[in-house]
Amino acid sequence: MKRAFRLVAATGIHRGDREYQQDQVVLLPHPRAHGCVLGVVADGMGGRSGGRKASDQVMLTARQLFERYSPETDDAGALLGHIAQESHIVIRLTAISSEQEPHSTIAAFLINPRGDCHWVHAGDSRIYHFRDGRLVHRTSDHSYVQMLVDRGELSEEAALAHPQSNILVGCLGTESDPPLTPHLIHQLQPGDVLLACSDGVWHYFSTQELASVLQALSPREASEFLIDKARTRARGGGDNLSLAVVKVEALEEPRNASLPPASAPTPAGFH
Repeated sequence: MKRAFRLVAATGIHRGDREYQQDQVVLLPHPRAHGCVLGVVADGMGGRSGGRKASDQVMLTARQLFERYSPETDDAGALLGHIAQESHIVIRLTAISSEQEPHSTIAAFLINPRGDCHWVHAGDSRIYHFRDGRLVHRTSDHSYVQMLVDRGELSEEAALAHPQSNILVGCLGTESDPPLTPHLIHQLQPGDVLLACSDGVWHYFSTQELASVLQALSPREASEFLIDKARTRARGGGDNLSLAVVKVEALEEPRNASLPPASAPTPAGFH
């Protein structure tokens, strides 16, 4: 018998130290199906207006297609692929009709009411799945340095400081089709946390640090903490930041009315 659970969620976004915001993030509850949620992060690229137009297009397409989605009859993985492909096509048309070269990453996940979760990504915006404070799975970046890591020529730590760490080998809006990578979580459980974020966030944290923060804090507190800490660690050179956090909690949590509300703890390893 499946345990009943609830979803607690939050998003965060910050311009960082850039002159303009090209990231976009959204968490959408389904208009008709309770417990069905779509989360999307898009990191736009291509000049002041080009990158924002690209990430805006991802959000517009996601909203339109998710509205028509039926969890009972439709394929969630197919929907996510359709969102990415449709966004890619429109962004390409924008590039053809203008002198700009708009591109965008996408990291999108869909949670169905029955508890299965699907995701898809292209580019270097990431999705992490943690369970009880430990990493279960995360996306693998479609980037030049990730190729070096995969070939054993570079460590994960060295990749963060590589001068070509921002070069992507695939995203939305390029001449070639985006390298969409799907993933399925068959059944979410209490203690699971999903984090989708742009590179402006994950670049400044180890996986262990992210796990610690998400385990110790609520989604809202974690979003604020990660943005603040990333801003500090960027030392005035930070990228746009965006993230979406969904935490799965059991409904049958014990309550004790005599206890006062606790203040938010400081995650382990942070001072």
